[in-house]
Amino acid sequence: MGIKHTVTMFVAAVILTLPCGAKACLLGTIDVAYDGAGAGGTAQLWGGGLEDATRRTGVYMLEKTGGTGDGELWENGLIGAFCIELSEAATSYAKTYGVVLPEDGQKPTTFLGENIGFEKAEYVREIWGRFFDPAWVGSGPFTAQQNSDAEAFAAAVWEIIYEDMPASPYMWDVTVDGMCGPLGFRATGLDSDIANSMLHSLDGAGPRADLRAFVYCGKQDYITEVPEPATILLLGLSSLALIRGRKK
Repeated sequence: MGIKHTVTMFVAAVILTLPCGAKACLLGTIDVAYDGAGAGGTAQLWGGGLEDATRRTGVYMLEKTGGTGDGELWENGLIGAFCIELSEAATSYAKTYGVVLPEDGQKPTTFLGENIGFEKAEYVREIWGRFFDPAWVGSGPFTAQQNSDAEAFAAAVWEIIYEDMPASPYMWDVTVDGMCGPLGFRATGLDSDIANSMLHSLDGAGPRADLRAFVYCGKQDYITEVPEPATILLLGLSSLALIRGRKK
């Protein structure tokens, strides 16, 4: 066993034994860099630290080059993710992000004043389980409907994160900022009917995706789905077959 591998295992072991504090429980690390866009487009956004700002709205493609702990759940290569921190910029070169549960984002908690929290995270898990489409991930080309749906999905996620919890999901509306001050959220330039339809369907009875957040102080945080075990197994078998082929 090489020194580099031994150090990596030691770091992962330390990370996984860290206590869960009030702000976050670190599950691992992942080295990623922004590598382009999947399905989506641009929209005008208010809230989350923005004021009438044109921003990428849809899938962010991240290039993964390494990881420890839960960061090893993804194979090296491209990962489709969504932004969950509008006040920070994406990084075009690899940085080591912390891997946490969605409720333990954002990092830092300065803007929200607290973590996203379990209740909001459960809504994000449900909206992902109901509406996320793997066909949005990649370099395209994408249909107009796929781009529109991915934009609406991103806006719905931001509505959940940046607005106060409503008495009912029917009160969420991506066209209306329901809060005073820098918090709250609204958007124009996307299909708000689709976004609101997604939000209004959330009743706690839908499927919930297994999600993780990638967090880094000073850079945009992301959320993405953990690959299904079958997917991981197939990737592993493909790698094994490749190795065996090279030995022949």
